[in-house]
Amino acid sequence: MEKVTIRHASLADADAIAHFHVRVWRQTYRDLAPPEVYAALDENRRRNTWREKLAVEDPEQIVLLAELEGRPVAIGAAGAPSAAIFGDRGEIKNLYVDPDAKRQGIGRALLSRLAAHLAEKGFPGVGVGVVDGNEPAIAFYDALGGQRAGEYTDAGPIWRSRNIVFVWENGLVL
Repeated sequence: MEKVTIRHASLADADAIAHFHVRVWRQTYRDLAPPEVYAALDENRRRNTWREKLAVEDPEQIVLLAELEGRPVAIGAAGAPSAAIFGDRGEIKNLYVDPDAKRQGIGRALLSRLAAHLAEKGFPGVGVGVVDGNEPAIAFYDALGGQRAGEYTDAGPIWRSRNIVFVWENGLVL
């Protein structure tokens, strides 16, 4: 099997990331997201969001792309916290791994690099919000020693999902 490479994403990656994000997001949330949200979060909407995110020069933000043979198999993004529940911790904003590439250490490697970036930027800890009911992600963060720190409703663009917050104080060591 070819080696997975992880690199910083650029604006030129926005289309590939959007395509990947929609495919994996729809698999992940097909039984959790309301039908109107499932339909609305299409590739065009995701493309615009990723273009905006990747065009911004924000030293606290990082977007990573994991590829296998030139195709995306995972994406991860982190930056300043988006909700008060994260306190002064940096936030993992996206972490999606292709279901066919799970259990190969890709998610762990991305999470480790995202957390290292947040630590370099001075955040004293790491937090991530996980949609309540996303049992594979909850199990993943539990297995990595995440401590549950409460719940909040994501202000997202169209889906006000209920989320469980996992935190790691003093960063994340994997």
